[in-house]
Amino acid sequence: MQVDKILIIDLGGTRNAEIARELRRYLVYSEVHPHDITAAELAEIKDIRGVIINSGPNREVDGVLIEPSPAVMALNVPFLHTGYDGHPNLPVDAKERTKLLHEFIFDTCKATPNWTIDNFLEWKKAEIKEEVGDKKVLLALSGGVDSTVLAALLGQAIGDQLTMIHVNTGLMRKNESEQIRDVFGTKFPGQLIYVDASERFLKKLEGVAEPEAKRKIIGNEFIYVFEEESGRLKDIEFLAQGTIYPDIIESGTKTTKMIKSHHNVGALPEEMQFNLIEPLKTLFKDEVRSCGHALGVPPDLINRQPFPGPGLAVRCIGAITRDRLEAVRESDAILREEFARAGLSNKVWQYFTVVPDVRSTGMRNKERSYEWPCIIRAVNSIDAMTASVEPLSYELLARLTERITSEVEGINRVLYDVTPKPPGTIEWE
Repeated sequence: MQVDKILIIDLGGTRNAEIARELRRYLVYSEVHPHDITAAELAEIKDIRGVIINSGPNREVDGVLIEPSPAVMALNVPFLHTGYDGHPNLPVDAKERTKLLHEFIFDTCKATPNWTIDNFLEWKKAEIKEEVGDKKVLLALSGGVDSTVLAALLGQAIGDQLTMIHVNTGLMRKNESEQIRDVFGTKFPGQLIYVDASERFLKKLEGVAEPEAKRKIIGNEFIYVFEEESGRLKDIEFLAQGTIYPDIIESGTKTTKMIKSHHNVGALPEEMQFNLIEPLKTLFKDEVRSCGHALGVPPDLINRQPFPGPGLAVRCIGAITRDRLEAVRESDAILREEFARAGLSNKVWQYFTVVPDVRSTGMRNKERSYEWPCIIRAVNSIDAMTASVEPLSYELLARLTERITSEVEGINRVLYDVTPKPPGTIEWE
């Protein structure tokens, strides 16, 4: 199926993702690529109708002012330069911006507005079938939105050639692994393998406090578990991952610094024996959810809270201890119960608790206590690139405080994080 594309070439711009999303709103597919994309890489991209070269404050890399590759400049398509060699950035005024983009996309590039979620899914199914052939695919199934949608997509594309592995890392939310076993073992095509590796992960993480070190350990251990399990299977050639575009952006590109690494981006060991397929890697979170609805995934799974690949490890700040990890798990369960009771479950985009490795003096049973604080985080976002804080009522905060401090061992304070993204990130690590 032909899908017209407009490429965005990153010359240190800070708004590449925003421009890509804007073009997609016109139903024209857009991808962001680095400045040094090669001729061979370009040759793999079909139906290019135009190029936007987006410059910005990160144009200097290692002391050198970067330029578009000769392969890009040799393309026989229209170009739009934004902030490059003295051209102005896209207009701030909404009407002017709309007029400029509309004219470039449709009048200059003559692009066809046929990029819809349904078309994207048909396109990806065809790609998956062609790439996989009669081989088998192994899916890292966390049970989150991304891997759930990927399971549905792969199931419809290749059916019983799909094997899903769910690894209980000991870092899951309360009762989550049990729910995953129930849902994916009976309602999705393919085979589900459940692996309880909680002790293995927790031992690897003992004494590790640095956030990036924790993420790398968890990411690598995931792959090692998959390799071991796949060794017991036959003809597994592909590993599918639910990588999405914000994961790639936050893990850093050639012209942007890393915000934080993601276990499914750049953390695979060199000896990995799988071919990697990532069908959702050009999508934003809201687009992934739309795919899920189009694929017929039950709404309660699609509307689930986003959950980081490293699980509760990034919410148990500092070196993980089992008692503090349990405090995170139990306080998170209380938060979800109270949000459901208050009618906020589907109103707030993401909410969770964080327990840092600090203690403060408090009172318990008329005696001095020296325990942890629990931080509540509740934010709204569309694509996870920015986020605003949900204003919670004092009554709800008071009820959460009473329950968490009385029901969760080791917690004597409850705080509410009112920091948007930016300057903060959604997760604390």
